[in-house]
Amino acid sequence: MTTESPRWFKSSYSENGGNCVEVATNLAPAHGVVPVRDSKAPTGPTLTLTTDAFTAFVTGVKTAQF
Repeated sequence: MTTESPRWFKSSYSENGGNCVEVATNLAPAHGVVPVRDSKAPTGPTLTLTTDAFTAFVTGVKTAQF
């Protein structure tokens, strides 16, 4: 992906019993990607989305399209 390290964070709304994802938006400006991972498995696989795909996903969640 990149040599820059992702800085992972969870939403402030993530106190729902552990069903959370973490994102690393620090890579978006320089690399155009937003890595996403399961907070319960931080060493597991990472899904890397383009910034456009991540924006579309967040918009879809906020507008109840899913």
